[in-house]
Amino acid sequence: MTAVPQHPGGPPLPPHTLDAFHRGDFWLVQPKKGGHRAGMDAMMLAAAVPTGFQGQLADFGAGAGAAGLAVASRCKGAHALLVELTAEMAAFARATLAHPSNAAIGTRASVLVADVALSGKARAAAGLADGSLDWVIMNPPFNPAHHRPTPDALKRQAHVMEDGLFESWIRTAAAVVKPRGGFAIIARPESLAAILGAMAGRFGKAEVVPVHPRADAPAIRVIVRAVRASRATMALCPPLVLHDESDRFSQRADDINNGRSSLFGD
Repeated sequence: MTAVPQHPGGPPLPPHTLDAFHRGDFWLVQPKKGGHRAGMDAMMLAAAVPTGFQGQLADFGAGAGAAGLAVASRCKGAHALLVELTAEMAAFARATLAHPSNAAIGTRASVLVADVALSGKARAAAGLADGSLDWVIMNPPFNPAHHRPTPDALKRQAHVMEDGLFESWIRTAAAVVKPRGGFAIIARPESLAAILGAMAGRFGKAEVVPVHPRADAPAIRVIVRAVRASRATMALCPPLVLHDESDRFSQRADDINNGRSSLFGD
């Protein structure tokens, strides 16, 4: 395909694809081979945000911007800040926002290159001020180091979890979200204890949705949604089953994937 510039007058991006999401409501410019390519995880994470949400939302670990833009696609009053650590993936996010196919949605999103693991004054100086956001969603690198290692450095950075990651990312989310603001994360089921531990004293009213590839298979993901400074107890919600007996998307999964429904029905 024709090379997309990183910005007007800038160098062209590496090999990439232009992919439709939400049945063409927005398009993603993303790497063809190296780096992270977005898919169902991003759509499920975005679906944790209520459809009526209006306000400022940050997508931590945004990559090319799939989850944040999926929120903006479904929630017409949402403004998305796409927070990405690597300059390479941030360039894809900027190209995504600048693409003519995203003219309607791109005005409600921006890109910030920042390390969400920073704290205190360093975090604020990077552009993440305390109490400045209404929602944070995050799809952090959640694979253990031994899980399907990849020689691609950019992909490895996007996928492989560092020690203390949940603590540092959730600490930042708690700092930048306003009281009663929202939070959501997607991860592997084995990370649930670490996530809940990092949320303790910061977020409450946790709602946990396990995600199963089929009704008879173990969960492969958990999505946790919570409220800043709430003291309400946790709820284990009905699961999301991705595929039916014919290995096709379930109706609920298809609705979530295409922006027709929220994960929690609100």
